[in-house]
Amino acid sequence: MALNYVWISFFLVAFLIAIIKTILGDLTVFSDLTKSIFDNGKLGFELSIGLTGALAFWLGIMKIGEKAGVVNFLSKLLNPFFSRIFPEIPKNHPAIGSMVMNFSANMLGLDNAATPMGLKAMGQLQEVNTNKEVASNAQILFLVLNTSGLTLIPVSILALRASYGSQDTVMVFIPILLATFCSSMFGLIAVSIVQRLNIFNRVVLSYLIGAFIIVGGLVYYTHSLPKDELKIFSNLTSGIILFSVIASFITAGLYKKIDVYSAFIEGAQDGFKVAIKIIPYLIAILCAIGAFRASGAMDVLIESIRVFFEFLGVDTRFVDALPTGIMKPFSGGGARGVMVEAWDNYNTSTKNGADTFVGKLTSIMQGSTETTFYVLAVYFGSVNIKKTRYALGIGLLVDLVGLIAAIIIGYMFFG
Repeated sequence: MALNYVWISFFLVAFLIAIIKTILGDLTVFSDLTKSIFDNGKLGFELSIGLTGALAFWLGIMKIGEKAGVVNFLSKLLNPFFSRIFPEIPKNHPAIGSMVMNFSANMLGLDNAATPMGLKAMGQLQEVNTNKEVASNAQILFLVLNTSGLTLIPVSILALRASYGSQDTVMVFIPILLATFCSSMFGLIAVSIVQRLNIFNRVVLSYLIGAFIIVGGLVYYTHSLPKDELKIFSNLTSGIILFSVIASFITAGLYKKIDVYSAFIEGAQDGFKVAIKIIPYLIAILCAIGAFRASGAMDVLIESIRVFFEFLGVDTRFVDALPTGIMKPFSGGGARGVMVEAWDNYNTSTKNGADTFVGKLTSIMQGSTETTFYVLAVYFGSVNIKKTRYALGIGLLVDLVGLIAAIIIGYMFFG
């Protein structure tokens, strides 16, 4: 599915609903649409500029790792697995090391570190892409695994719950881990079916079983920790691993006697170039999403879902959390805002909104997947991919699976 068709659809749906609302007497809808488009255009530019610093720093660190041989070492370590699910990538290609770093940062909930590493990997994958305007199989699988948003330690969500005043900040830790693991496994299986990858290969299975053991062990260990200790464990582990990566790359550079500072500057300069490429793609998709939301299309969708499930006689408490899950593929910041808005709506004198069923369910939804449209716009935009093939379709399916998993797990733990 081409991203430009989705972009056009957002605007057309927003325009049609705005016309209907105007006929019905809402004379402010078009001014709201215009304001939202300009606000989101500004937001897209600000996000790109804000990303420049992180891009410059992390691509600088990655360049040190490249020249010191650390990235190549990581590539060799995981090459047996990646060579089977990414058969297009040459053996020991540096893209494998960059993807490993990206996935590791995502698992730790370190968005500022994950995006620059992911953009680096996408650029390296583009080097072996035979058709520079069409997404390759390897790029699609890499992007889908990113949109699945596998997160072992959801630092940002836990921190937000704590700052909001939740009395049980970490109660969503394990549910988020389970939901995001479901979406990630589905993404891998879905792309494997389309690309006819053999994930039942003995090597691939051994890595996947290892992943299940690690996740299961982490769930078991964290479940046994007192809540205060779990929060400390999450923050401490993330910080140690993140700074260890920086220190190990610099140390390896010194050991290999490379010019560490010059290598960092060389990589950092690439960060500015990538940031400039991203700006138009990001502004385009954010403006379309802003129009869609400002028109009231999101409200119409939510209420239609509520009526449908009421007709079926199903418990509809989850519907009040759906705006967060539906917004997440479009905008992480937007989903975060909708989530906090839901917490506000359920605040009472005796119960913090974040600790209600809807509050906990929105937290799980927020952590179950990534921002698909943002990832597509940024990652493919950075290498000028025009035709995304089935990447968006599978990415949205992954979002749907993550959303369903979040609802089911939410009811299992808190329903």
